[in-house]
Amino acid sequence: MERPRKLNASFVKTVRRPGRYGDGRGGYGLSLLVKPTSNGRISRTWAQRLYINGRAVNMGLGAYPVVTLKEARAKALGNRQTLARGMDPRSGGIPTFARAAEKVIAIHRANWKPGGDTEEQWRTSLRDYVYPKIGHKTVNKITTTDVMAVLLPIWNEKRVTATRVRNRISAVMRWAVAKEYREGNPAGDTIAAALPKNGVPVVHHRALPHAQVAQALARVRASTSQPLTKLAFEFLVLTASRSGEVRSARWADIDTRAATWTVPGDRMKMGREHRVPLSSRALEVLVQARCRCNGSDLVFPSPAGGMLTANTLSLLCRRLEIGAVPHGFRSSFRDWCAEHGVPREVAESALAHAVKGVEGAYLRSDLFERRREVMEAWGDYVRGPWSCA
Repeated sequence: MERPRKLNASFVKTVRRPGRYGDGRGGYGLSLLVKPTSNGRISRTWAQRLYINGRAVNMGLGAYPVVTLKEARAKALGNRQTLARGMDPRSGGIPTFARAAEKVIAIHRANWKPGGDTEEQWRTSLRDYVYPKIGHKTVNKITTTDVMAVLLPIWNEKRVTATRVRNRISAVMRWAVAKEYREGNPAGDTIAAALPKNGVPVVHHRALPHAQVAQALARVRASTSQPLTKLAFEFLVLTASRSGEVRSARWADIDTRAATWTVPGDRMKMGREHRVPLSSRALEVLVQARCRCNGSDLVFPSPAGGMLTANTLSLLCRRLEIGAVPHGFRSSFRDWCAEHGVPREVAESALAHAVKGVEGAYLRSDLFERRREVMEAWGDYVRGPWSCA
């Protein structure tokens, strides 16, 4: 019998010559396998060839005539659609870890704050540490042993990174539990007990002694870096703010007449609105920025017009061999406060830290006017001759 280019019901019913007969182009890898049986009869079974995670896989779709040609084609199409959604059709549509992570990233995207967890940070850590080992596995097949294999190589030498990776794996696994794809979180409490407790000590953000901050600022001013990057860095130091808060600062948040910068809660680490008194030097920095922002609603836009990236200020410090990271200047400010008699609650409020315990329970004021005096004194302490090339 002449084989048709595309299978038809008549051919499937009558073909007796052993072999594999494909369903032609557009058949989604479907083929009919014809084999002789031990009792002299002919068996006809359906198979589908797919590429899953870069590997060729043959899936059985049942035997003819229990599964008709029409039904086999429907199954083949369904498997290809499942694969296109990033799921493994062999697992009943349960997603791989990589696909599940995409779902979780999409869920959290709207709630990430500047300077905190971002999509870029998630993708980078998952790409570098997680996907090579478990990205291809369906979420119901991932075990504590799998998670340990991801974390142990970096747990002692990169404890902070490893902790973040574990938290991100855990978030994906909690999503899988909620979707009823699995029971239990393999990155939860059990693995916490199994991971080494010792290892490298906690490494705090590198900071300069406060007496060296003015010199560091002078080095930044004299550099050939982008003017708005230099201005953003000085504004960060003058306000003792976090990088994300400064990079996302908008002109609508700033009242130059009242010399106040109000950071909305959705851009603060603690989720609470924070008022920052602006020193004379900070206001001068804003005047410089206004002249250079080209009408952007951002105070310190990038040369392309968007927000400065999370690494911009860090790279500036490294390139100029400052010996500290941007966040470390908050520590420099805190040390200066301690050595210059600034009350603890005022210093902590300036850093937008919550005052804990009984003291915090009774503290209702943000001590704004007292903080204004402190920030003016800090600005005088670290300021120097300014030139913005």
